[in-house]
Amino acid sequence: MITVHLKKLRHRTDISADEERAIRGAVAGSRTIAADEIFVRSGDELNSATILLSGWMSRSKDLPSGERQVTELHVAGDIVDLHGFTLKRLDHDVMTLTECVVATLPHERLLEITSGNPHLARVYWFQTNVDAAIHREWALSLGQRSAISRMASLFCELHMRLSVVGRTNGEGYEFPLTQRELSECLGLTVVHANRTLQELRRRGLVELENRFVRILDRSGLEGLAEFDPSYLYLDRQRI
Repeated sequence: MITVHLKKLRHRTDISADEERAIRGAVAGSRTIAADEIFVRSGDELNSATILLSGWMSRSKDLPSGERQVTELHVAGDIVDLHGFTLKRLDHDVMTLTECVVATLPHERLLEITSGNPHLARVYWFQTNVDAAIHREWALSLGQRSAISRMASLFCELHMRLSVVGRTNGEGYEFPLTQRELSECLGLTVVHANRTLQELRRRGLVELENRFVRILDRSGLEGLAEFDPSYLYLDRQRI
């Protein structure tokens, strides 16, 4: 059930058979959630963490006037609200972008496995640190990169993250976001996001058709984005 999550963890560090059993034993079950739902609402009390097994989710914050900023995308293998383990509530919403299958990890069981397995405690701490690094990279994009570099950086990041869990097909991957959702990731209007996407296509870097992104010139796209994947910490670590 949680194979994709274990695959993500094992990409960066060793997970022993005993640790795998502890993680599997801590999972309380799985369920399917429809697309376009607020799964975790800002301010709600949390007593469990959520492992995303399939589908896409986003973290976002809204202004009172209705404008939304997506602050991170989550794909299969991610724990979408691990920081809620200590915070007990979130200051933002977690939404489903597609139909999602999730596994529930009750906080009391998460406490047991992290207390009894110091290495797992460090592994999950590492995951929250990577989430923070992604947030910083997105903040850099929003504040300093041009629209086209911003979009190029997002496509490069997603390719790297999806490849870790076997969700790429050569130089492409499923990309189920609408143009509005893409614009909310990038801090652009829908019109500006569409024009930027067309410019990437015109330059022969990326094409997006039928909700599938195909990277046509990876080195060119990474050069345009000035993409440095070191913030994803994908190298194997002694955690």
